[in-house]
Amino acid sequence: MRCDYACGTADHGIARRQFLGGLAAGSAAGIVGGLGTLTQPAAAKELATSQKRVLLFFMSGGLSQLESWDPKPKTDTGGPFRAIPTSVPGTHISELLPLTAQQMHHLAIVRSVNTKENEHSKGRFMMECGRRQMAGAKYPHIGAVAAKALAPENATLPGHIHITPGGSGGRSDNAAYLGPKYASIILGNGKPPQNSARAAELTVDADSRRNAFRRQLNNRFTARRKTAETDVYTYNYEQAQQLMRQGEVFDVSKEPAADHERYGKHAFGKHCLLARRLLENGITFVQVSHSNYDTHNENFNFHLEQVSEFDRSFSAIVNDLAVRGMLESTLIVVMSEFGRTPRINSRYGRDHWGKAWSVVLGGGRIHPGAVYGATNKNGTAVSDKEVDHGELFHTYLQAVGLDSTQSFHVGGREMPMADPAVSAIDELLV
Repeated sequence: MRCDYACGTADHGIARRQFLGGLAAGSAAGIVGGLGTLTQPAAAKELATSQKRVLLFFMSGGLSQLESWDPKPKTDTGGPFRAIPTSVPGTHISELLPLTAQQMHHLAIVRSVNTKENEHSKGRFMMECGRRQMAGAKYPHIGAVAAKALAPENATLPGHIHITPGGSGGRSDNAAYLGPKYASIILGNGKPPQNSARAAELTVDADSRRNAFRRQLNNRFTARRKTAETDVYTYNYEQAQQLMRQGEVFDVSKEPAADHERYGKHAFGKHCLLARRLLENGITFVQVSHSNYDTHNENFNFHLEQVSEFDRSFSAIVNDLAVRGMLESTLIVVMSEFGRTPRINSRYGRDHWGKAWSVVLGGGRIHPGAVYGATNKNGTAVSDKEVDHGELFHTYLQAVGLDSTQSFHVGGREMPMADPAVSAIDELLV
């Protein structure tokens, strides 16, 4: 792609991609605030011990609350599975989660979620952005908000990462008005960011000479045309350079073999272990997706297999974060776009259900062992302390020490951090 907006001199014969790349190299000479301070060991240690983090599990398709956090055995809607006791006296969850049951003293269950939304994309938007989706209105993903509010300004690694089953990677556009700096980087199937390794045919010396040339050209350019946009481009490229130098952060094979065994050698186990590695290396927000829970057919066979896979890996990372002293600084959230219908359809499936379902939280300021709200006897409606996506979004932010009633200042405008029409669930916070 050529620069087609400039004056037509020889300087603008440089391809835009080369230009952007060069800007970053130039930043090492001080064009934009440097990232180098966080490569210092002391700064990295401080980051590891004090930074707040968020680990979000998105159960794509709609996890059944009845086969997980709110079982209703021996009712007309309950299905075939039993409820089992947990490490919290009096709290029972599905028998499909025996290992997680042993970690429930670290977690809290919200059993009274009513988002009144049964459509996949709208439900997902509401849960991830804390607002109802409306035409013409864009709101940032919870990961972008966390990266903006919690990540150090000079962080050398991206603050917002999604680990997905499948996919090719890349960068999303889910930061809305916060800007592309806070959009998620996708690690498709847990693979490192695309193009993050130096090409094999390019030697270190050749790469250095190339960057030096870029720096020379970019210094000339920015001396006359420095704008907010060029600063963003410069930041992104410099961050990419830092990321390339720290490529081992994304290499889950560096983790001990015993941990691979504990987490499970399937893709989700590997992704959870990668999430732990990223959090330990200062990434502010990591989302791990597990799919596909859209079980209109054979709901019970699917959950028997899929929830069991989740149970092993999820319980392992909860335990590890607790043992390593990271739970106080790390919020854990398990959400879907909605739950599944209490009514079992003719194909032994459950359909979409946004009226009465569950979310699980843990870590940060979340009250460990809490159970908030309830559904009625057969799970068809919320019977106590109904909450929605907006209240949960405030609660996530306050659980990591943010004042969710505050605003971001974007382009001279105040943009509320969360929906100002609702507030956090105070009973869940300590």
